[in-house]
Amino acid sequence: MMQEPNGVLIVNKHAGVTSHHIVNVVRRLYNTRRVGHAGTLDPMATGVLVVLIGRAAKASEYLSHDAKHYRATLRLGLTTDTEDTTGAVLTTSENIPSFEELQAILPRFRGKILQTPPMYSALKVDGQKLVDLARRGEVIEREAREIEIFSLDATPTDNKCEYILDVHCSGGTYIRTLCADIGAALSCGGAMASLERGEACGFDLSIARTLEEIEAMTEEERLHLLIPTQRLFADLPTVRLSAFFEKLSRSGCEIYLKKIGVDLPLGTRVAMCDQGGAFFALGEVGEFKGGVAVKAIKMFVL
Repeated sequence: MMQEPNGVLIVNKHAGVTSHHIVNVVRRLYNTRRVGHAGTLDPMATGVLVVLIGRAAKASEYLSHDAKHYRATLRLGLTTDTEDTTGAVLTTSENIPSFEELQAILPRFRGKILQTPPMYSALKVDGQKLVDLARRGEVIEREAREIEIFSLDATPTDNKCEYILDVHCSGGTYIRTLCADIGAALSCGGAMASLERGEACGFDLSIARTLEEIEAMTEEERLHLLIPTQRLFADLPTVRLSAFFEKLSRSGCEIYLKKIGVDLPLGTRVAMCDQGGAFFALGEVGEFKGGVAVKAIKMFVL
């Protein structure tokens, strides 16, 4: 009988399906309901979808701000209601700017900027998804959020209306909206014509597998694909605890840093490990009655 699966599966999502569809297929293949993902991809998008299986599914809420790499096609000269080329066309323009003009405005989209989430998104307002409201023809005010574009470069294509954008950005960035905002800045309109996510949560396409490949595997091969949950937190400091302090931590107690000889700033997230280095929980440093301590905020290994 197949053992209870736990870990991270990197799927190379194909176009034309939702991220939820991928999750449902993985549930069937791994025979578990406990499956989530770290960041939705639109149906038209392809590339890295980080699927979280078993106890790893509890990590999703802590990964939303993870940096990602995208390769997108920006099509200038039109706007749509979805900000991509699958939507209804709202405006068109034949006044297509030059590559030099595009290059000139890109700096304003690099660094920390404010971005207003699109109506066609999975974000919830008062318990309702924006996309559900949009499909009913409703448009509501959305609050702009700070995102960060670490790098943004454009490459011309054979089509004078289309450019390839290479984007390295913070989690929560909408590439559709970036395309629309660039088009607005150029006064001709813009929409996203294609999107591939090349990297997310530190995992890239080189280790991603298509659903077709995963379905063709044996149960043992599928289990072998799973990456340990700890890899999701590879960029965090590690706090290694003796058996005594591990037991206290697992019981919900805070562990005072002075007692374990560790010095970390308040608010630091850490990967908590046993004395052998095996990861068991995500922790956070805080101020308690007895001083600065680390406390487990999510247990991943029982």
